[in-house]
Amino acid sequence: MVSVYNLKPRFQGLLRPVTHYLAQAGITPNQVTLSAFALSIVAGASIAVFPDASWPLLLIPLALFLRMALNAIDGMLAREHAIQSPVGAILNELGDVLSDAALYLPLCWVSGLSPLLVVSIVVFSIIAEMTGVVAVQIGASRRYDGPMGKSDRALAFGLLALLIGLGVDPLSWGNRLLAVVALLSIATIVNRARQALREVA
Repeated sequence: MVSVYNLKPRFQGLLRPVTHYLAQAGITPNQVTLSAFALSIVAGASIAVFPDASWPLLLIPLALFLRMALNAIDGMLAREHAIQSPVGAILNELGDVLSDAALYLPLCWVSGLSPLLVVSIVVFSIIAEMTGVVAVQIGASRRYDGPMGKSDRALAFGLLALLIGLGVDPLSWGNRLLAVVALLSIATIVNRARQALREVA
């Protein structure tokens, strides 16, 4: 299925010089992972503290882009510079779901958005990532299949936050977008499970 994740190789290519510089400077993948998590906490907390202000929402697309870049960089640091570790693998997986929760749950306080839909998407995203990890336990590869993977969620929530931050009233469309994201998240769980089973078969 089509997913923003398919653009990852090109994105990594653009970030490779930065990754090489960080490796030369002694920066570890775990430090990058924790930085991405800290960024998510700060961005999400700004919405929770100032739910009626526009500027925290306008920060979300930037925070999501930086987080995606940091996530790509930590992976390349680990793989291409031979500094992988069991701790890093755990931090990478936990960091993703915790960062999602830190960034998206505060949207429950934004006027016009359904807290139930926001919480549902966060829960479905955790299950989707767990499904991708569980695939390894049955002998398949770590599954990143869409249609609503981490990068796709970032695109959807980044667009949502940007438009609301610019003053577009979400009452007529915000919850519809969230409902679509929720449904596609369920489809992602099913798709990852099916692809994992197909791979081992």
